[in-house]
Amino acid sequence: MSDPTDQDGRRLDGNAAAGVLTELFAVDLTTAMATCAHCSGRAALGQHLVYADAPALVVRCPTCGQVVLRCASDEAGLRLEMSGVLLLTAPAVG
Repeated sequence: MSDPTDQDGRRLDGNAAAGVLTELFAVDLTTAMATCAHCSGRAALGQHLVYADAPALVVRCPTCGQVVLRCASDEAGLRLEMSGVLLLTAPAVG
């Protein structure tokens, strides 16, 4: 039996997260519940305030108005910044 404190024996590279991340990003995230890191308000992403007229899509909390996430896409790829989200809970797939 392996030692549960043996970090090197349990550690995998980032590819091991592919399945879970595919599940998360394959669902309609407008129904995902986001908890705001600023005010702890909780609402579906579809209820948040969206400003799409900037270089990045800016999503603000419907309770306090603070930025919860930013998303930009260009030739370099997709960038997602979610420092204003304390917790994102997506519905189960299937």
